[in-house]
Amino acid sequence: MESAHRPGRLTRAARTRAPMGAAGPGWLHRAVPAPWRLPLLVLAFLALVLGTAAGLRRLGYAAPLPAPGLVALHGPLMVSGFFGALISLERAVALAARWTYAAPAAAVLGTLVLLAGATRAAAALFTLAAAVLVAASIAVFLRQRALHTATLVAGAASWLAGNLAWLAGFGFPAVVPWWAGFLVLTIAGERLELSRFLAPPPAARRLFALVALALIAGLALLAAGADPRGLLAAGALAALTLWLARYDVARRTVRTPGLTRFVALSLLAGYAWLGAAAAIALAGGALFGPPAYDATLHAVFLGFVFSMVFGHAPIILPAVTGLAVRYHPVFYVHLALLHFSLLVRIAGDLLAWPGWRGTGAALNALALAVFVGNTAVGVWRGRTGAGTAPRRAPTA
Repeated sequence: MESAHRPGRLTRAARTRAPMGAAGPGWLHRAVPAPWRLPLLVLAFLALVLGTAAGLRRLGYAAPLPAPGLVALHGPLMVSGFFGALISLERAVALAARWTYAAPAAAVLGTLVLLAGATRAAAALFTLAAAVLVAASIAVFLRQRALHTATLVAGAASWLAGNLAWLAGFGFPAVVPWWAGFLVLTIAGERLELSRFLAPPPAARRLFALVALALIAGLALLAAGADPRGLLAAGALAALTLWLARYDVARRTVRTPGLTRFVALSLLAGYAWLGAAAAIALAGGALFGPPAYDATLHAVFLGFVFSMVFGHAPIILPAVTGLAVRYHPVFYVHLALLHFSLLVRIAGDLLAWPGWRGTGAALNALALAVFVGNTAVGVWRGRTGAGTAPRRAPTA
């Protein structure tokens, strides 16, 4: 994620300042060729397919699943199997050291182990993946000691905390806040790095640090059950939304046509959903808990995170796989469908209309399917000479 998206890679500035391939001598510190990364990416998307099908089955749809037990594992498949694998793969590519590929490899292996029904072994593999990502993030921080790289470390540590809690047998109410912290902090850290183009004053950067600390504290209280409504975490999410809306470079790049505008609109729409989750919780609901569990959970994980994924896929896929993605305005179809479907779903949640919630969930799945299809067509167009995506990401 350059936010997100995908979300979790080393930022462009860090790569230009320090050659990560020079991390050290020996086989473990050499870059992995792009074709070897493709199986990891394919298996990450397998987790996305399985997680989506599991979510639909939970709502009563006859979505095919190879193992019935996966119905209860929608969250681990999406967060660790898909996002965890993608983010750790991005960071491994950025660091150009083979040892860092243990993280995405463990994450995709965890998905395969889930298919075999070995849930505890899968939890251990996801925990290993998170631990390696923490080590890789610390390596990034040691090369570039800055607030945004420290935020990336905090994001990876949140994934590790959530996976450790799941491995220890805690229920999802104690796990989900940490998983949310993983994605939100990873995205926020990368957007903070790009905010340098707007040159936020030192006071604004200090405010960002305070908000991030408040978010971590709030998520810890929520996971421990000490703040069951998640008011501190919700307040921190609201503050983070305002900070990003004020200082993110997307405010300017949205006026630039083509892919850059698409990325910027994806980001700004995602921020709206992050703020919506906070507002729902602060207005009398609860963050990741009843009575607004589905609404706040999917406002963050679908509205915020997947909007980042959609926006940055044409940028990240070429960097990870070496396959050019030709941008086309048809990409707005899956972006618009994502946000429309989420509006339907959350309206159904808040108005207690189960039919709307189910319809919105089905449209959520359709949006993900259209995204995969449009991206595949973009890759095909790039490979057949219909055009190529820029190798360097636009500043968005």
